[in-house]
Amino acid sequence: MTEIIQKTAEMLEKKFSGEGSGHDWWHIYRVWQNAKNIAAFEKCDKDIVELAALLHDIADWKFNDGDEKAGSRVAKLWLEGLNVESETIDRVCYIIDNVTFKGAKVVGHMNSIEGMIVQDADRLDAIGAIGIGRAFAYGGFKGREMYNPNVTYEMHDSFEAYKNSESNTINHFYEKLLLLKDMMNTERGKMLADERHKFMQLFLDEFYKEWNGEL
Repeated sequence: MTEIIQKTAEMLEKKFSGEGSGHDWWHIYRVWQNAKNIAAFEKCDKDIVELAALLHDIADWKFNDGDEKAGSRVAKLWLEGLNVESETIDRVCYIIDNVTFKGAKVVGHMNSIEGMIVQDADRLDAIGAIGIGRAFAYGGFKGREMYNPNVTYEMHDSFEAYKNSESNTINHFYEKLLLLKDMMNTERGKMLADERHKFMQLFLDEFYKEWNGEL
């Protein structure tokens, strides 16, 4: 399985290097490393964790016309091409289908410790200093306003509403990023999320002071 993981990493590095929306190879790499970090503290199938972490964004719905199943379809074809057994493929694909945040009021359906680890690893990369950078990179990529105080944030009650949102980047903190700390699954994930969450709060305090001309 080590060779399969390595081939997968090499394929993804080639495919996503230079991508500018915050969903590049280095995002995948960080999630992979986060996942291995958390997995070291859990009883789990580490091969499933690594493959799902690497492949979690291989065909993100955000870049595939909102298609929620694009990622698992592409991942399945890749893994079949490497002769990975069907049970492993099914487990990895389930994680890919369920790893993403789908709205503040949408209940998740992750059913394995492996999936919970990958979800925590992905969420860690969405918060803290790196999460802030990625949020503004994606906002710029989509041509969205950095902030508009006349537009209130929305707590989406369906994945469809979340997918169709064109909210400004600062609102995204309230619609997703600041919620993630309390959505972590593992004890290790919760611990790592805490400091990153605090940093985002400090950033927002500073942002509003500067926006209002207080500094």
